[in-house]
Amino acid sequence: MTFTHPLVNSDWLVTHLHDPDLLIFDASTYMPAEGKDGHGEYLKACIPGARFFDVEEIADPDTHLPHMVPSQGRFARLVGALGLSNEKRVVVYDQKGLFSSARAWWLLRLFGHDRVAVLDGGLPKWISEGHPVVAGSSASTPVTGAAIFHPSLRTALLRGYGDVVANCTSGRELVIDARSRERFDGTAPDPRPGLPSGHIPGSVSTPYADLLNGDKTLKSPEFLRANFTAAGVRDETSVICSCGSGLTACILSLGLTVAGFDPGAVYDGSWTEWASQPGSPIA
Repeated sequence: MTFTHPLVNSDWLVTHLHDPDLLIFDASTYMPAEGKDGHGEYLKACIPGARFFDVEEIADPDTHLPHMVPSQGRFARLVGALGLSNEKRVVVYDQKGLFSSARAWWLLRLFGHDRVAVLDGGLPKWISEGHPVVAGSSASTPVTGAAIFHPSLRTALLRGYGDVVANCTSGRELVIDARSRERFDGTAPDPRPGLPSGHIPGSVSTPYADLLNGDKTLKSPEFLRANFTAAGVRDETSVICSCGSGLTACILSLGLTVAGFDPGAVYDGSWTEWASQPGSPIA
């Protein structure tokens, strides 16, 4: 059995919480300025049975850029240690509602695992609806042996710096940017010291916050489709999703999928890489 939609709600998860083929991953991370630790918060409270999917650890350790895509071998080893095999279904969530869970959803799909859905509204909505939480240290059923996950990298879902440089000339793909309009326009400073604000030439502003309701659930497919259409997306458009560091770009990819568009590709290094590379054009 697989998912028919990239989102599930709390009612669905309550019904399927103890399905033997289902894994639940808390994929929370926070920006440096927030002063919070995703794993530390997980240890305080998580959905029963959830394991911690560390997007900072399930990443490339040999780069100064944050949470970059790891090698296939590293990914397979780390998710296998979480109990993931190719046959398992996965529900991912995060502690902010809908933020870094989209990154875990995208990573799993990047490495060939389609049996994954995002818990719409995440932990806050789960708690607000009266569902139980437990301490993370006692939440997970012990993994008696690492599972074997066979990755299959889908390069169509990923773009690197050179791809985006080339696209500045060709204009073949539409770059949509999930950061705030102020950072995009250059009227607000970048939160990372030493980085200018502004945007990749030719890209369009599509703030991820515009895709979310007040309870951090994703807005309706109709709203999402209209929002992306207004940004220039069409059924035949090839899209690159970008943001500050590759996290909220994945919310755009998730939103595109729910809206019925192709999920596009994610520029993994995003603005952190672009603005720190000498010679990158900045608008």
